[in-house]
Amino acid sequence: MTTDSLLPLLRAEGLAPRKALGQHYLTDRNILDAIVAAAELPPEAVVIEVGPGPGTLTAALLPHVARLVAIELDNALAPRLAAHFRGWPQFHLVHADALKVMPTDALAQTGGVTAYSLVANLPYYITSALLRHYLESDLPPRRSVVTVQLDVAQRIAARPPQMSLLAVAVQAYTRPQIVRRLPPGAFTPPPKVHSAVLRLDPLEQPWVGVEQRRLFFAVVRAGFAQKRKMLHNSLAAGLALPDRAVAAALAEAGLSPHVRAQELDLAQWATLAAHPLFGNLSERAVRLLAD
Repeated sequence: MTTDSLLPLLRAEGLAPRKALGQHYLTDRNILDAIVAAAELPPEAVVIEVGPGPGTLTAALLPHVARLVAIELDNALAPRLAAHFRGWPQFHLVHADALKVMPTDALAQTGGVTAYSLVANLPYYITSALLRHYLESDLPPRRSVVTVQLDVAQRIAARPPQMSLLAVAVQAYTRPQIVRRLPPGAFTPPPKVHSAVLRLDPLEQPWVGVEQRRLFFAVVRAGFAQKRKMLHNSLAAGLALPDRAVAAALAEAGLSPHVRAQELDLAQWATLAAHPLFGNLSERAVRLLAD
């Protein structure tokens, strides 16, 4: 199916892409094949695909997987997908909001909980929330290959001194790699921005454990709240701590008093967040800053 032929077909069925759901359908066959190749799927692979839309990526994935769980929110597209792929026994549809269903629940509904890969052309407006939803779940993906906006992919893959809250949130668990840049013309309808295929391989040992997660991200979020300020000022203001105490904590973590949040790598964030000064934050402050 080509970009030129998809839109008239969908319109004829009353299924034109909906702007409110951020629907831009990927239809370039070479790119679809490149996404499948980047996922490096073994024959027994189980894949979760979020936002399959009309099923172009779904069709490219199905010959390479033992089970594909497609999570689709759109009330019109869900039955179309079910009908179109009813001849594929490895295809399973979950008609739900991907941000409201845990991956383990989606897997349990469709054949059992097991290791899986996340492969998807993500709706751009939920990219950050969706990645956090999966990376921080009880069963994170063994690998993720997702299409996102190019500038978002670049932010995720950034290194110091260009780090961001999003980069820390993703790199705390994975090693990101931009596999391929995509022009607007690869989609129907073409978005106003360039896109990228982003691959996320899990770290053998995440930088933050489940028990430390909320405190870690409370500190990181406070640090990035005022990016143009020096880190000790942002942390003191965001966490309601004495500036002198925060400056001392930075020094004990081996950080310059003039350092800014975007200059820290994951090891430095992990060391800083583990400082006893931040362990005394109130539960309410941690909850507000981490969520």
